[in-house]
Amino acid sequence: MTGTSRAIVIDRPGSHRLTTGPRPAPGPGEVLVHVAAAGICMSDREVYDGHRDAAYVRYPVVPGHEWSGTVVAVGAGADPGLVGRRTVAEGFRACGVCERCRHGETSLCGGGYAETGFTEPGAFADHVVVPARLLHPLRDDADLRAAALLEPSAVIAAAVRAGRPRPGERVAVVGAGTLGLLAVQWLAAGSPAELAVVDPREARGELALGFGATSALSPAEAGAVNGSFDLVVETAGAATTAASSCLLARRGGRVVLTGMFTEGAVGIDPVHLSVSQLEVRSVFGASSGAWADAVRAFRLGLLDPAPLITHEFPLERFGEAVALVGGGDPGTGKVLLRP
Repeated sequence: MTGTSRAIVIDRPGSHRLTTGPRPAPGPGEVLVHVAAAGICMSDREVYDGHRDAAYVRYPVVPGHEWSGTVVAVGAGADPGLVGRRTVAEGFRACGVCERCRHGETSLCGGGYAETGFTEPGAFADHVVVPARLLHPLRDDADLRAAALLEPSAVIAAAVRAGRPRPGERVAVVGAGTLGLLAVQWLAAGSPAELAVVDPREARGELALGFGATSALSPAEAGAVNGSFDLVVETAGAATTAASSCLLARRGGRVVLTGMFTEGAVGIDPVHLSVSQLEVRSVFGASSGAWADAVRAFRLGLLDPAPLITHEFPLERFGEAVALVGGGDPGTGKVLLRP
């Protein structure tokens, strides 16, 4: 295979470069995907700033774990029928043979941590190579811009699986970033009696109303309705939101934590946890089953991530793009790179 391919390489925290080299070739069981769009999330910003736990990143690295594209070549043993297919792919390189994988819990793989964009070359590039077994092919007419957000959608699918929402329940979503708005859209389809969003940014709360929320609350307003919700899905990862999410839940309620908390976050009160008989689950990434749920919802039109996209940049402007993420501007939603 001939041709060149560009990629963003972060050599060390705060230092990146745009490289050009030979187009990568897929090995046995792998496919080569031409990247259509790749989303930048706070995890990518953490990699760039050097704030990600050292166990979960390997420098130098080509970031990019939220992406979509089209298969352009396959390696030995991979299905040649995949060439030309629009696709997304799971990020975790699960072994598929350990006890957790064989139970379907691929995000808990015991074979060691490996993930596209963190320990393996990612999609902030013209091309990305991934194992064919991780692909989730899309319809031929799939919107690849929107499909780049199927990775965070899969995280929300995992949260919904863990939270088990039922029609007629009172549900709260803490945080109105990408994960929070995707959660609102997904949960609204389940006919809750109430779907409240909690975010200090009024503009983000207003946006959540357009995604199906029935009310938008500031953290202070939320404090007045503590103990009211059957299910609370936390998506913000702020210092206090794990603890405050548990306070929002009714006795016997369910809390799912999806945010990536930084060191020093406020802990959950064990006395409250005990006497309230809460069920608390955490989500890190998504299993293969959750990915399948997200792709199915996208195919059926139940999930439409496209309205979350606010900015698009070429690879050459990666520095500008990553600076927007986590910058605090409520007008910044999902930022895409378009190789």
